[in-house]
Amino acid sequence: MAIDKFITFTSKAVPLPIENVDTDQIIPARFLKAVERKGFGDNLFRDWRYDKNNQPVPGFVLNTPTYSGTILVAGKNFGSGSSREHAAWAIYDFGFKVVVSSFFADIFKNNALNNGLLPVQVEGSFLEKIFSVIKEDAGAEFKVDLIEQKFTIVKTGEAASFDINPYKKECLLNGYDDIDYLVSCRDEITAFEQGRH
Repeated sequence: MAIDKFITFTSKAVPLPIENVDTDQIIPARFLKAVERKGFGDNLFRDWRYDKNNQPVPGFVLNTPTYSGTILVAGKNFGSGSSREHAAWAIYDFGFKVVVSSFFADIFKNNALNNGLLPVQVEGSFLEKIFSVIKEDAGAEFKVDLIEQKFTIVKTGEAASFDINPYKKECLLNGYDDIDYLVSCRDEITAFEQGRH
């Protein structure tokens, strides 16, 4: 699957200060029947966004115009539970490019990176600072710099570094999935093969 190239950008953020959000809350199992990676964003946090009559739940962050942006800021231990890749698909399909938390489940983190979604893990104290800034000003902006691996609160200039696997970083910067990456190495592979004869 081709993904968008990840470039440095500045955006507002959507706060979800809930800990231990699992993949079934991100995308309920009953919506996993589709085989294409499209349309999952419609059911992101479905049981939190809509009531039993399929009416939007007032006050839920994705249902209010108060919050917008391509950054989702979540509580500790985001993406736990099952290994379903659909959770990353749903978040990406909804329009988020980055998820910030103080801890991610490993499988979710890898699924996110494989699907063009950047998981930014920061210290708990910095995460609380981000939530506080958003609470004071829903229009506050944050800068995400993948090259420098830095997340910055624009208003205050405070920043935190984050780790990322170098291979996954290169893939995100170039919009590569694993196959695209191999194709990009075609000349090097050919030269290596020729050198063996």
